Amino acid sequence: MIVDRQGRRFRNLRISLTAACNYACTYCVPDGKRLVAAQDELSAEAMARGVAYLIEAAGIERLRITGGEPLVSTRLDPFLRQVSQLGLDDISLTTNGQLLERKLPLLVECGIRRLNVSLDTLDASAFRSIARGGDLATVLAGMAAAREAGMKIKVNMVPLRGQNLDQVLPLLDYCLERGFELRFIELMRMGHLARDGNAFNQQFVGLAQLLELIGSRYQYVQADAPVDATAMRYAIPGLGHFGVIANESVPFCRTCSRLRLSSTGWLHGCLSSSNRHYVGDLLDKPRHQALPALQRLLVKALGDKQDLAFSGGVTVMKIIGG
Repeated sequence: MIVDRQGRRFRNLRISLTAACNYACTYCVPDGKRLVAAQDELSAEAMARGVAYLIEAAGIERLRITGGEPLVSTRLDPFLRQVSQLGLDDISLTTNGQLLERKLPLLVECGIRRLNVSLDTLDASAFRSIARGGDLATVLAGMAAAREAGMKIKVNMVPLRGQNLDQVLPLLDYCLERGFELRFIELMRMGHLARDGNAFNQQFVGLAQLLELIGSRYQYVQADAPVDATAMRYAIPGLGHFGVIANESVPFCRTCSRLRLSSTGWLHGCLSSSNRHYVGDLLDKPRHQALPALQRLLVKALGDKQDLAFSGGVTVMKIIGG
């Protein structure tokens, strides 16, 4: 087992199935151009083999499939069918929900039981302004269908000053009524926001402001969460839960167990590091050759993690998943 001096190891793998996305959200893609698939993206078979090798080399227990937007990828079907046979404790998927209703039968068939749906507003006009693509009604219909299919759903919202702060309470009401768990994600200093501090500061909404706003309507208490959880979790007695991923306000680097694999075969041990480690060439090698080399790269990736707090990163989040 590969463990660092703080006792951290890789338990959770997030794999970006594609860099392509059918949205161009303002906090992710400043120029409004939708991200497209990279020319050198791995095949579904190579990605699944990469997951299998990482389970053995790092002790990966849980897998989250991300993007870009994973539901736009032609690799989704063969990849899901292969990784669903690897014996992982949990496989989940993060999506913007635009294609959710269409892809739901496949997800159910392959044993996906947990979804994270990115949704920043319930206002159709604000939705179009932030996402620069898609249709709100289609997303909501997909979430309703997933709920009927027995999916456990978390909704991810990035509160932005001047754009959707007025949606914090309406979206929380909506989620509580339907049994969804809403998670507020503090804006991260990623990509263009790492380079433009003014843009970050103008939009950032922190934990204290969120809790004050929620407290104006609801009584809440802090709830238990796993040691390596990114979200601070709160219970609203009798109604449900919500969480805050307070990356800036309450850093969680000390307990981070996440490893990311990009669609082009690069391992990222930390979002706050520009270091990355290429494993694409190892995925065509037989197990006895690939595993020792992979373990050496994993030691380096674990060493990339911040000791205390996220300090920003120039990598575009959508390229390596959330």
